[in-house]
Amino acid sequence: MTMTTVRNLAEVTRGDFPILGQEIHGHPLIYFDNAATSQKPRQVLQCLQEYYEFANANVHRGVHTLSNRATQAYEEARAKCAHLIHAPQVESLIFTRNASEAINLVAYSWGMNELQAGDEIILTVMEHHSNLVPWQWVAQRTGAVLKYVHLTPQETFDLEHYQSLLSDRTKLVACAYVSNTLGCVNPVTEIIQWAHHWGAKVLLDACQAVPHMVVDVPALDCDWLVASGHKMCGPTGAGFLYGKPELLRQMLPFLGGGEMIADVFLDHSTYADIPHKFEAGTPAIAEAIMLGAAVDYLQNLGLEAIHHYEQDLVAYLWEQLRNIPGIRLFGPAPPQRAGLVTFSFADIHPQDLSTLLDEAGIAIRVGHHCTQPLHRYLQVSATARASLYFYNTRQEIDRFIQVLQDSVNFFREILGNAQSDPG
Repeated sequence: MTMTTVRNLAEVTRGDFPILGQEIHGHPLIYFDNAATSQKPRQVLQCLQEYYEFANANVHRGVHTLSNRATQAYEEARAKCAHLIHAPQVESLIFTRNASEAINLVAYSWGMNELQAGDEIILTVMEHHSNLVPWQWVAQRTGAVLKYVHLTPQETFDLEHYQSLLSDRTKLVACAYVSNTLGCVNPVTEIIQWAHHWGAKVLLDACQAVPHMVVDVPALDCDWLVASGHKMCGPTGAGFLYGKPELLRQMLPFLGGGEMIADVFLDHSTYADIPHKFEAGTPAIAEAIMLGAAVDYLQNLGLEAIHHYEQDLVAYLWEQLRNIPGIRLFGPAPPQRAGLVTFSFADIHPQDLSTLLDEAGIAIRVGHHCTQPLHRYLQVSATARASLYFYNTRQEIDRFIQVLQDSVNFFREILGNAQSDPG
């Protein structure tokens, strides 16, 4: 693949995304909030209408034509998601509403039943709240102990500190593949190898990895991996959990009800095999089918092409941002980062910047990005984040930098006038 092909990726995809042609406050939309949720191509949106027009029925429960169509499309979507992460067995892919539910599934089905007082769970200070709160609950209920990996001076995963935390008491390591705030790509291969050396299980939050790079679960040898469909051109309300099949079969069901049963008696029940053991009730059928279409879309583009294109974009964005006086950039410099940059100014609140950027049609994220402990660790209350995807362009970055610089100058002029006013 040539660099020219990589740099033209947005050019050949932008027409697939109707929302990107909108104007916001009279300006062409520039969408730099992809780490929160991605936009959806027509090919995915069309699946919703097609399902409800031609295959609207429940899955796995009927022998009529519509049910067969729905079941086939639903299970094809599962196979596509499994193939995306190179899972060798399709049944190891569990559909969930989102990555948060997937983590909670592991916390309740495995953590609450397998951990006991004195066992240790290793997390990191950079974790999303969804990979913190469930383990706090597990620790409170079981007496397990939480430990946290710190950051290096470059604001990356401190592998040496991590190694010092591991012991025969370590039962679980749960960490982000890519930080949604720092943008650092964590050394997950080494993290998993060291955890397994001590007999611990590993859960990877791959929400910021699966949409942007090749993820290979057999090569990683992780025990569980979670991802969220709405961050990868799919719908909201659809995500997935990957788990090693032998581990999933040992875990108790998370929810009880239809579909997850084998036989039900008045005094007890037996359970279906995976994946259905963890998919109680009517699932989000249309959303799962849409997620399968999103996987098709990403596979057609190629995850390597997406990754290379985003690496080019984020290097350009980083270089432009670092030239703005007074800016603080978080996380490592390219190429040791994913396609997002979080930043702040000591004298300007991020929300004020976002307001002016929005008036110019530019969408970014401000706040703590569901990483409040990380922000406390970094001694900053809030930050701004610009996150990219394959449909973004250098021209959009140029426009963003221009408006951001103008906004910074505007607020600093107001601040300067206020400081010089003797009244």
